[in-house]
Amino acid sequence: MSVAVTPELLSRYDKPGPRYTSYPTAPQFSTDFGPESYEARLAIANARPGEPLSIYCHIPFCDHRCLYCGCHVIITQRDDIVEKYLSYMKREVDQIAARLPERRDVLQLHWGGGTPTHLDPEQMEDLHRHLLSHFRLLPEAEVAIEVDPRVTSAEHIATLRKLGFNRLSLGVQDFTPEVQAVVERNQTYEETAELLQEARRLGFHDCNIDLIYGLPLQTVESFRETLHRVIGLRPGRVAVYSYAHVPWIRPQQKKIEASDLPQPETKLALFAAAIQVFTEAGYRRIGMDHFALPEDELSRARDRGALTRNFMGYTVHQGTDLLAFGVSGIGEVGGAFVQNVKKLSDYYRLLDADRLPVDRGYVLNDDDRIRRFVILSLMCNFELDLGELRSRFGIDFDTYFASEILKLDASAEPGFLERTPAKLTVTPMGSVFIRNICMAFDRYLGASAAQPIYSRTV
Repeated sequence: MSVAVTPELLSRYDKPGPRYTSYPTAPQFSTDFGPESYEARLAIANARPGEPLSIYCHIPFCDHRCLYCGCHVIITQRDDIVEKYLSYMKREVDQIAARLPERRDVLQLHWGGGTPTHLDPEQMEDLHRHLLSHFRLLPEAEVAIEVDPRVTSAEHIATLRKLGFNRLSLGVQDFTPEVQAVVERNQTYEETAELLQEARRLGFHDCNIDLIYGLPLQTVESFRETLHRVIGLRPGRVAVYSYAHVPWIRPQQKKIEASDLPQPETKLALFAAAIQVFTEAGYRRIGMDHFALPEDELSRARDRGALTRNFMGYTVHQGTDLLAFGVSGIGEVGGAFVQNVKKLSDYYRLLDADRLPVDRGYVLNDDDRIRRFVILSLMCNFELDLGELRSRFGIDFDTYFASEILKLDASAEPGFLERTPAKLTVTPMGSVFIRNICMAFDRYLGASAAQPIYSRTV
């Protein structure tokens, strides 16, 4: 990293804050938004024929819970539990599709979890074909799935390829045995490399690898070794996520000794190592935590200023509405965020009553849309086009955000941002603290920032 981050900067800015996969963020969602509210939003979405959709399917099952995991997972090895869930998930697909008779084209389909390849190939094929009985994948659609190399077989990969999946996201986190042992995820480099080789042999040319920095017992030296091993696999893109230590939300993280976690200075050095190693290997930094080869779609989208971000992370292919199927899934439909219930019993009860399995949601207002545009522009492209802001929303940046500008000027270290009449640009120093910069534009943060909700920003 070519910027010098002092301990004073770290102590001042390393504080809890959102990752902004949405704005407003999930703590603002309300249970006042229920199944009937979702019905109304689906009607709004259906009135926009010709606009493509995104679809997310949440497969929550895992054989074992990794200690670092922040996802909504269900630990089971019972096939009857999985089969029952899939039968209800197909019923949810039926219900949503019935309410979208004019909206069936899909530009992005993503399966996440949990471990989607916890399903056997026959179950995957059955669910996918059920989706396609209602929705049509566009020829240019991205069809992606998260895979765990420890449980994903060659038959899984062959089935996915036959079904039209074109992107695999391989979870790795760290190849260091000591780190893997302490977070209870043991995965060899060899099984990861073999799976990637088989995927490429079958025609998967778009593969990415997910890493995490800030895990217990990680050192800069050990993490560098993982980084170089990943470069040897040459994925098109790599995500290097900051470990979110939130034991008050994820109880299994209480098993991680706080003394084993890297100190803030070390954690920042881990990410600095990732920036250096990947950029020297020809990767380009994308947003706050991704790296991509120049020919990858994320790189080309960044050059066009077309990079965006949703609940599935940074993306190029995104429909105007996002449908989420399965427990805990979060979608965005008709100008509102929608989250499904998290308990299987509630999910089944609502679907049995022919009701949409919604737990909570949030309807965006005009101010939300303005601030969301600002935050996503900064998070995705490290710049805000002030002319585009004016043309889209009819506002003057200096007038509308007068108090936010004062807040930035008063609290941000010189060098975080550069301002011209046309643009607000995040500097390399500022990119380290991009979440903090975006927090200045979050009108809801003051009420919740002190509560134990978010992970730390660095």
